[in-house]
Amino acid sequence: MTRIVVGPFNRVEGDLEVTLEMKDGVVAEAWAGSPLYRGFEQILRGKHPMDALMFAPRICGICSVSQSVAAATALADAMGLAPAPNGRITKNLAHAVENVADHFTHFYLFFMPDFARAEYAGRAWHERATERFRAVRGSATGTILPARTAFLTAMGTLAGKWPHSLAIQPGGVARALESSERIRLFGLLRDFRRHVETTLFNDELEAVAALDSVAALSRWAGEKPRGDFGAFLGIAEDLQLESLGRGLDRFMSYGNYPQAESQFLRGGVWDGKLHALDAQAIAEDISHAWLEGETRHPAQGVTRPQDEKAAGYTWCKAPRLAGQPMETGALARQAVNGHPLARDLVTNGGGNVKSRVVARLLEIAVLLPEMETWVQQLAPGEPFCTQGEMPREAAGTGLVEAARGSLGHWISVEGGRIANYQIVSPTTWNFSPRDGEGTPGPLEQALVGTPAGEGNVAVQHVVRSFDPCMVCTVH
Repeated sequence: MTRIVVGPFNRVEGDLEVTLEMKDGVVAEAWAGSPLYRGFEQILRGKHPMDALMFAPRICGICSVSQSVAAATALADAMGLAPAPNGRITKNLAHAVENVADHFTHFYLFFMPDFARAEYAGRAWHERATERFRAVRGSATGTILPARTAFLTAMGTLAGKWPHSLAIQPGGVARALESSERIRLFGLLRDFRRHVETTLFNDELEAVAALDSVAALSRWAGEKPRGDFGAFLGIAEDLQLESLGRGLDRFMSYGNYPQAESQFLRGGVWDGKLHALDAQAIAEDISHAWLEGETRHPAQGVTRPQDEKAAGYTWCKAPRLAGQPMETGALARQAVNGHPLARDLVTNGGGNVKSRVVARLLEIAVLLPEMETWVQQLAPGEPFCTQGEMPREAAGTGLVEAARGSLGHWISVEGGRIANYQIVSPTTWNFSPRDGEGTPGPLEQALVGTPAGEGNVAVQHVVRSFDPCMVCTVH
């Protein structure tokens, strides 16, 4: 056997190293390493609870609204505070804008440029992929970046700025919207819809969201050219990406976008059947992390570095649900929520490279029409934020879904100050190391069997299908 280290990865937020043990040209074992320690959980200790609203979004510049919403939700839970309806809707909109923009960015700027690599020269689609998706110089860049920029201007209206907004609060948002701004938001959503329908799908969003099976997706793609999504589907079929990067086939979602009585996307676990999610069954194993301590629920978790730990190979903890690793992300969300295409994808092929990318683009088609409805539900003139007091002794939990998957914040307050703050991000779940039982994390399992050759391009496809955000992983 031969052992190699792949990394650092370009087009990934933060540092990532993957150690691969090779046998007969394929990966026999893998170890995911997060080599950068950051310490946000320690920074927050001793601060006023509301300071979390300033520090949390600065964990990441890509998913800062997700971090803000998780922090605000944990604080609201500790305060026993229900957000004002306008505030709830506005938070949902800001969160959805960020998540949709993230899916869009991942497809065009992080994932598709790999198909322009020289390793694929000679493939029938390579010349077109190079012209369209080549990093920086591909023709897609000139159209998608202005569309993304225009779409993200909605964040200025909703949250004052992006990233690192301070507008998101436990009781809603600090910025009340006027009627003229609601009209402008609707126009921005419609403009982005037109771009996505024209360039990405070459079809209406509702038609894409209505695809209910792998067979329906194949028929749809074959009817006529389907834009950049269709280009991906053709490449995926040629490279058999559905056979690459299959994970553990246990999918988890906390649910997302609270409604008056429920959530737009429900939470749970899908492993061929839908199960309720017991958040009390979450524990973080640190047997292979450079950290001191023992396996604990995040609410009682500790973060103490131990950089010379013999068994350690990463700063990332190993979160488990009822002792099991879980894959999280758009595919997990849509499978848990019951979307028939997502369910059919995981039933036929489990979690794999193709299915993860399809699910992210499917989620764009599902969310954008709903966001238009949310804008229409806003009631200018009504309160956008409710007020409350933080008890001197309290505890709260904020569970949300970032673009990459399940994000949890746990806060405990003693004497009016933060006594403990713990964060478990989507990449902490997906790129977790082995646990005390020796069970690999989701990526580590998904890489087994992956062919490795010049440039390790297949390995890169698997890694990018999870879309790691390493700066969110270690705190």
